Amino acid sequence: MIDHPAATELRRKGDWTDPADKVVLDYEARFLRRKRLICASGRGVLVDLPETVSLDHGDALIAGDTVIEVAAALEPVLVVTGDLPRLAWHIGNRHTPCQIERDRLVIRRDHVLEGMLQGLGATVRPSMERFSPEGGAYGHGRTMGHAH
Repeated sequence: MIDHPAATELRRKGDWTDPADKVVLDYEARFLRRKRLICASGRGVLVDLPETVSLDHGDALIAGDTVIEVAAALEPVLVVTGDLPRLAWHIGNRHTPCQIERDRLVIRRDHVLEGMLQGLGATVRPSMERFSPEGGAYGHGRTMGHAH
């Protein structure tokens, strides 16, 4: 099967229509600049963006005239409920990516953090979900390192 043309442009969710193909990527794989991906059709696409970006569920890669939808894969996470402000502080203090919702926090599955959170009185439930944590304070996507 012939590959798609190189994807050299990113369009954010809501800024594109009519996808011709789709890539399903977990949280780690959605952070990239240059990488060959395999689409749902089985066709490959070389992503060659001008800078490293964090792709979000619902974004699209533009490969010539082809729109390739980006979908977040289901991955192992922990769903955390309880005293959310306190629990969020402890998760953030460990520089752990966290998806913050009105009635729960979601982090990637980690047995050490699971034990810590349970010790803080949280209810922690394993699940398989799309993981889209909060971005950094200085722009779209992820934080790019942290120094004390």
